[in-house]
Amino acid sequence: MMHPIRILGIDPGLRRTGWGLIEAMGNRLVFLASGTVTSDNRLDLAERLRQLHDGLLDVIARHEPQEAAVELTFVNKDAGATLKLGQARGVAMLVPALHGLKVAEYAPNLVKKTVVGTGHAEKEQIRMMVKVLMPKASFNSDDAADALAIAVCHAQHRGTPQSRLAEAGAGAR
Repeated sequence: MMHPIRILGIDPGLRRTGWGLIEAMGNRLVFLASGTVTSDNRLDLAERLRQLHDGLLDVIARHEPQEAAVELTFVNKDAGATLKLGQARGVAMLVPALHGLKVAEYAPNLVKKTVVGTGHAEKEQIRMMVKVLMPKASFNSDDAADALAIAVCHAQHRGTPQSRLAEAGAGAR
């Protein structure tokens, strides 16, 4: 017998980290909650990372997910911005891991392809397809919509060789 699984999708960012929680049972997806954790850009980096940590900690305590999925970081031309994003992503992976959750990682193109059908989808297409897949979904930012898309991607790929490769590859980086 199949049991529902609560999946937390996280779209990491230093300014805004989106989160989305769904329940998956087979192909059936149910929207549970979403939101955005923000950090104050007037504070130093350590304090901003603590704000993200505390916000995600609160999300996990309130919603009790069973698994988590985080979007892989892309590298851009600004090395400093990439490093800061990587640190925010580290917090996004650490908080669920400290709570005993399995954390999978997915490339942005795989998330887009899973949800929209093409790996180069625009933000508006992601928002629209999240609403098609889960009509009751609501989100306060593109980051929260992206986090829901990451959760949907994990629901579709969890337990597959692709998911295991994403998890194994993450440890090798």
